[in-house]
Amino acid sequence: MVGAFQGAGVVVTGAGGGIGAALARRFAAEGARVVVNDLDAERAKHVADEVGGIAVTGDASAIVADARDALDGTVDVYCANAGVAFEGGHADAPLDEKAWATSWDVNVMAHVRAAHELLPGWLERGSGRFVSTVSAAGLLTMIGAAPYAVTKHGALAFAEWLSLTYRHRGVKVHAICPQGVRTDMLAATGSAGDLVLQPTAIEPEAVADALVTGIEEDRFLILPHPEVAGYYQARAGDPDRWLTGMNRIQQQWEENR
Repeated sequence: MVGAFQGAGVVVTGAGGGIGAALARRFAAEGARVVVNDLDAERAKHVADEVGGIAVTGDASAIVADARDALDGTVDVYCANAGVAFEGGHADAPLDEKAWATSWDVNVMAHVRAAHELLPGWLERGSGRFVSTVSAAGLLTMIGAAPYAVTKHGALAFAEWLSLTYRHRGVKVHAICPQGVRTDMLAATGSAGDLVLQPTAIEPEAVADALVTGIEEDRFLILPHPEVAGYYQARAGDPDRWLTGMNRIQQQWEENR
């Protein structure tokens, strides 16, 4: 798909490293004009300079207007990639209200706010593309990280709602749901990530490749780890059996942490 996005205006949030940086590089290689967003101005500038893009620093919840200006008024593809992951949710630990609030704000409401800003223009012209980096946790769950698992379910639900509501009006939506990806976020998951995610972890570039293929095939659900489809089917087909299996992993984690 060389040049598939030639001239397109693409925004990638959380693009100072990891999956976001890989998405920025891939879209730039396809000919897109890329806005690289990150809270860290130095990291955003580094990636933007690398790909010939434009750095827009700031909270992913509030950068649509600046990104649109940087792209001369047109955002064709918006990648809601910025995310946070907190451990927690255990009965034997204090309730971390801040972790829950931040997870909700970054992992869900940033997507909602961006879509709210973008949809009027997209609907008026009859085209636009919203990419949500969800994680397999949004389809399944993640042990030891209730705020992450719950809000990623919310991100998937919102992406589904966008797609079913606006696809007949030209708005394309894609939900990327990888398992482990070798990023700083994975490294921060500690023993839970080592147990569940590290054995099959992939590079961020593989996620970017999967997205471009998924866009080419016009798929909503994009699974860089194909085996996740089987887990998702097992979860839906026999929830109790699936939960029993996940509880065994939970017990194994508790024994070893």
